[in-house]
Amino acid sequence: MKALSQGRTFKEIIINGDLKHGFSGISETEWRHTLRLIDYLREHCEKLVIIKGNHDAIAEPIARKRGIATVDHHRTGSGILLLHGDILPMKGWLEGIETLIIGHEHPAISLRQGSRVESYKCFLKGRWRGKTLIVQPSFTQVTDGVDILREKPVGPMLPSDKGEFEVYVVADSVYAFGKVKAIKA
Repeated sequence: MKALSQGRTFKEIIINGDLKHGFSGISETEWRHTLRLIDYLREHCEKLVIIKGNHDAIAEPIARKRGIATVDHHRTGSGILLLHGDILPMKGWLEGIETLIIGHEHPAISLRQGSRVESYKCFLKGRWRGKTLIVQPSFTQVTDGVDILREKPVGPMLPSDKGEFEVYVVADSVYAFGKVKAIKA
């Protein structure tokens, strides 16, 4: 968002699911705020892609109001497949793909020192069926995320044993925390 606020434009901006946080109906405020976000993003890109997440059945009417279709997945020209991660990719989706990027899990890492606990949204990077898998954190302030050290995955793509996955926290810089198994120790 910082790049957008500085006036940069992009070929594509991709929302990887969960455009809307809740599962219930769409309030007037949600309509207004979501339409403003879509309009703002479209001012800064040639194409806005909205991938359906498990929270997005009710968000589709909002996207349609701006003439944007929601999709199950999106392929880039560079061998990357983006999907929300609440469902497994269909067989044909993986042809020519080297990297998958999913959301859905909303990873975060909680670090403890004495009684103090700090939670950080994080990216995870590992392997899934011979391909690189990158798991994105939640990008909203509504949720901090799910603590990867204490919680089990909710979707079908992230293994229960996340030990080999690398953890990255992004703030003013990218902080590589190492593998999950080393952090757990």
